[in-house]
Amino acid sequence: MRNTRTRAVGAIVLGSALLLSACGGDDGDEPSASATDTSSASTGASEEPSSSAPAEEPVELVWWHNATQDPLKGYFQTVADAYTAMHPNVTFKIEPIQNETIQTKIQVALQSNDPPDIFQQWGGGDLATQVAAGKVQDITDATKDTVAALGGSAGGWQTDGKQYGIPYTVGIVGFWYRKDLFQQAGITGPPTTMAELNADVEKLKAADIQPIALGGKDKWPEAFYWGYFATRECSTDALQQATADTSISGDPCFLKAGEDTQNLIKTEPFNNGFLGTPAQQGAASSAGLIANGKAAMELMGQWDPPVIAGLTKDQKALSADVLGFFPFPAVDGGAGDPTSQFGGGDGFSCSVNAPPACADFLNFLLSVDNQKAFAEIGNLPVTPGSETAVTDPGLLDVIKFRNNAAYVQLYFDKALPTAVGAALNDEVANMFAGQGSPQAVVDAVDSAK
Repeated sequence: MRNTRTRAVGAIVLGSALLLSACGGDDGDEPSASATDTSSASTGASEEPSSSAPAEEPVELVWWHNATQDPLKGYFQTVADAYTAMHPNVTFKIEPIQNETIQTKIQVALQSNDPPDIFQQWGGGDLATQVAAGKVQDITDATKDTVAALGGSAGGWQTDGKQYGIPYTVGIVGFWYRKDLFQQAGITGPPTTMAELNADVEKLKAADIQPIALGGKDKWPEAFYWGYFATRECSTDALQQATADTSISGDPCFLKAGEDTQNLIKTEPFNNGFLGTPAQQGAASSAGLIANGKAAMELMGQWDPPVIAGLTKDQKALSADVLGFFPFPAVDGGAGDPTSQFGGGDGFSCSVNAPPACADFLNFLLSVDNQKAFAEIGNLPVTPGSETAVTDPGLLDVIKFRNNAAYVQLYFDKALPTAVGAALNDEVANMFAGQGSPQAVVDAVDSAK
């Protein structure tokens, strides 16, 4: 992998003008595309025109996203239908693809002569790789009003100052936990330090409750642990330098992060058979274990509540009395700010030859009303003014910890170039399987660049 290509930013920059700003509203610098009528999450569109009307000739937009179950799958279909109602010449061919498969499919499709017009985009190193290969459309001019409204939260989808995608949600990873199972184990509140987390794990084991659900089959959930320990052990400067250099051998804090991860693994906090457990597919997945009361905690991102809801027996969301959120605990002696967090977002890009309707639809998707509808089904929106629709206490906690973070480190497998991020995940997975080491993780990253 060449390390001289263009690079995207490796962190989510936080500030008062971005993300879900408390001073945001429905007026002012919001995206100018029309919004759906959000009297419910399944209603159609208003009669207002889009911000920049696409050409009148018939257009079919092929759209790949990773929402394979409701409510998010249905939400995306509703927004597409609403856009078609406003622009009858534009139709959609939507293909929901399982998250663990879609990244590989996108890489293959972008090398073909028939890629999707709209595809899932996580920004960072993956985006930079795609841009360097000439596979992604520059949508800077077409989305300038939307990007201006989003502020710094759109930065992770930029390369060399140009916009190659737009996020529809940005958040942080943390522990989603069952309050009822904590109570059964005699735990009165979420842990704030690793020592407290380890003590709670032992209490849960004593109560015959699986402490932490982990979808080790998919590897990336395991990488969250190493990534968070790195965020706790390393200073902000060290984290940013590692991303810029595509190397983690320059500071011993990354080796220490691996040692912390290995020490946690040795306490055996995870569900039985975690190495073969998927993250989000079915009742036996790690999310399913939380949904059905089979495990007490899962380290996962802001998207977890609706995933969990789709895996409960009645496919209904867990109440705030049952499901809560707390940030990754502090690590004693770490150089990282204890308020720093680890996370990222989900967005979409247009392939290089996609029609103008692609970028216009992304503006529409990011309108305040559509983002409110997104929030109403249990998700975390990004457009200022839409945060008023967030009512879930867990997501409100995510907003609080995210907005108060001194720094948010983008997922390492996204901040780093594609091949380097994959090498990191693979070697961390080896460590979880008892076959790797902290030094091997460092070496794998530096060897893959």
